[in-house]
Amino acid sequence: MNRKTILAIDPGSSKCGVALVRREQEGALTLVWRTICPPADLAEKLSEARGIESYSTVVVGSGTHSRQIVEAIRMQLPSIGVLLVDERDTSLQARERYWEHNPRKGWKRLLPATLFPPTEPIDDFAALVLAERVLDPQ
Repeated sequence: MNRKTILAIDPGSSKCGVALVRREQEGALTLVWRTICPPADLAEKLSEARGIESYSTVVVGSGTHSRQIVEAIRMQLPSIGVLLVDERDTSLQARERYWEHNPRKGWKRLLPATLFPPTEPIDDFAALVLAERVLDPQ
């Protein structure tokens, strides 16, 4: 299995989650970079991600504002593949990924993570979930 890196975008009206994710040769997934930005700054983030690591595909969640995001990507990167992915349940899974990357400390570890809302927006983790659906569709 070859290494493959994709850029995933969770589109929204006021902010977009962006995640650069690599599938290693042994199949493990690595979150290389993530950010949250307004839709107007997405072109800049596409370039910033390209500077961190080259990616072969852009994955976009099929929900709110996906059409505008896809058009913007195709204008900036006309030769790159764009794939629309179903966004169903990404918010719930993004909360899980948030707590995996930001473990609870102290007595909070003893209670279920579902009792604690994330302390920051999780759109970037929703983008991670979209990437996982493409790179590891099990």
